[in-house]
Amino acid sequence: MNGFARRLFFLFCFLPISLLAQAQQLPLAPALAAKSWVLVEFGSNQFLAAERPDERLEPASLTKLMTAYLTFSALRQKTLALDQAVPVSEKAWRTGGSKMFIKVGDQVPVEELIKGMIVQSGNDACVALAEAIAGSEEAFAQMMNREAARLGMKATHFKNATGLPDPEHVTTARDLATLAAALIRDFPDEYARYYSMKEYRYHNITQPNRNRLLWLDPTVDGVKTGFTEAAGYCLIASAKRGERRLLSVVLGTESDTARAAESLKLLNWGFQFFDAMKLYAANQVVSEFKVWKGARNQVKAGFPADFVVSVPKGYGDKLQAELVSTQPLMAPVRQGQVIGTLKLSLEGKPYGEYPVQALEDVPLGSWLARLIDTIRLWFA
Repeated sequence: MNGFARRLFFLFCFLPISLLAQAQQLPLAPALAAKSWVLVEFGSNQFLAAERPDERLEPASLTKLMTAYLTFSALRQKTLALDQAVPVSEKAWRTGGSKMFIKVGDQVPVEELIKGMIVQSGNDACVALAEAIAGSEEAFAQMMNREAARLGMKATHFKNATGLPDPEHVTTARDLATLAAALIRDFPDEYARYYSMKEYRYHNITQPNRNRLLWLDPTVDGVKTGFTEAAGYCLIASAKRGERRLLSVVLGTESDTARAAESLKLLNWGFQFFDAMKLYAANQVVSEFKVWKGARNQVKAGFPADFVVSVPKGYGDKLQAELVSTQPLMAPVRQGQVIGTLKLSLEGKPYGEYPVQALEDVPLGSWLARLIDTIRLWFA
């Protein structure tokens, strides 16, 4: 490193489409008949296009992504098991809206409840899972809000596990994109197992997945629909074509047909007008940064997952990038800690910043090493 920063040059770029359209005269994103929407490049969490992404709206059954996220977390932590029988409470049975039709006193395996929640959008299944994990739906909502804060969902507040209407139960398209990306990233096996299921049968009642795109586009493998009178018809959709995955969030359309059509329009636009390139592989060492007072004086830096960026067609050779270390970087450093920033610019104009993480731990050094570095820092 030269000082605390080193310039890197790549044949890649990721740009906000509104700025890019002005600077490079590229086609604008399509107009959608929706209250709010975003399109995200999953590999870099890059926003390709958005309309009112931070408007707080009711999420309806899109809420169930957080219920699923916490359920998968409980399974990973072994506080819940797929074959565990969950007793159905009267509250779960009485919960209104869409149902998987469990009955009071039933002992339903967790995996059946998961399918009922995801495929059938069963509110009763959500309440049963919430009670199994947290003891009550109210306590579960508190867990949902803590997890939302941890994920960086700054404008979100949950009041229940289902998405049934409540004036204090709100989120944004941006936050929902963050949640959907976290679900796919953190629980890839569970996502692949459940979210592409087209139908599920329970108690001799077969219900189809309400995500029409599972039938209309073979590259779509999820994610979730939602509807209330206040929220309108909503859909989070994910499509993977080749190595590239795009994630769309469309909120507040007027019909089931419209939410599918508008989501597919947005996904197709993203695939048509952008190319994707893998800038870094998962855990590839991008650079090594100086560490003070550590058992080692360098730490490897990079990205924990494949870092894929969208490149507007024909503009892949116009990007410059600068890798900046957070300094002074003090030990101990933990794997996954943000220790720098990758800054991209196009013809001198900023077009995106992305956190760079430590790929390893660096524990504290000996007392002598810490003393020497303390003295060196006085003169740095």
